[in-house]
Amino acid sequence: MVSSVTNLGRSGLYDWVVQRLSAVILAIYTLFLFGFVVASPELTFAEWHGLFSQVWMKVFSLAALISICAHAWVGLWTISTDYITGSTALRFLFQLVTASFLFSYLVWGIDILWSV
Repeated sequence: MVSSVTNLGRSGLYDWVVQRLSAVILAIYTLFLFGFVVASPELTFAEWHGLFSQVWMKVFSLAALISICAHAWVGLWTISTDYITGSTALRFLFQLVTASFLFSYLVWGIDILWSV
C-alpha cells in the first residue's frame, strides 16, 4: 500500500469527510451572508462593521476561512496526484506552492478578521 505524507488526512475517507464537512460550513456561511445582505437592503458600513465586530461572527468567519483552506487543499492535492504523475518532484513543488499560498491566505485572513 502506498502512503502519502502530503495529504490532509491519513486516508481517503478522512479527506472525503473533511471536504464534505468544509463544504457544508461554507454553504451555511454563504447562505447566512446572502440572507443578511438581502434582509438589509440599505446596508451601511456601520451595520457591516457591527456584524463582523461580534465575536460569534468572527468565530463563524474563522470556521469558514479554515474550511475554505482545507477544502482547497484536499481538492488541489487530489488534482495534483491525479494529473501530475510523471514527476514526483513537480508534484511536490505544486503541493508546496499550493500549501504556501493557502497558509498565506489563512494568516492574512485571520489578521484581517481579528483586527476589526
